[in-house]
Amino acid sequence: MDMKDRIFEIAQRLIQQRGVNGFSYADIAKEVGVSKPSLHHHFATKTDLIARLMERYTGQLKEYLDNASRTHNSADEKLTAYFELYRQNLNNERVCMGGILSAEALTLDPSIHPLLSRFFDYQQEWLTEVLKKGELSGELKLKETAEQQASVIIAALQGALVVSRAAKNSDFFEQSIQGLRSGLQ
Repeated sequence: MDMKDRIFEIAQRLIQQRGVNGFSYADIAKEVGVSKPSLHHHFATKTDLIARLMERYTGQLKEYLDNASRTHNSADEKLTAYFELYRQNLNNERVCMGGILSAEALTLDPSIHPLLSRFFDYQQEWLTEVLKKGELSGELKLKETAEQQASVIIAALQGALVVSRAAKNSDFFEQSIQGLRSGLQ
């Protein structure tokens, strides 16, 4: 793993565990084993680092969801894969990076906001497509439009992840998924 990848991995973990305002370049430098000026050589500012991380995180999301679309046939299987993505964060004692950055949006440089929008727009589009196809096939019964239901799923999972992590109890998260599933039958 090269230096940039190590920096990315550590910074992403710190953001997902503590938030942007909960870590500094000194924290990253200590874990990587380099000086703060060395970090600034790779990423001039914390905003630069966060922007590159968000682009990387969105790319990882796209890759994951594209793979889920290719490897799973039913809407239920695709939704299960989507829920699993959030469950992995919970199991790793993290929150979604998009979610934590959104919570801290007012303290972030405005250049990060379009990156967050893109991250959530991609999820919205992917989920909407899954839900529409599931409704057309008769596999799902939507009480709202696919777009509205996709928004509910994203918001519920983001919230369930935060609450479950804070409470150190995955029951809230699992009950939220059960509620989402029952709302699609």
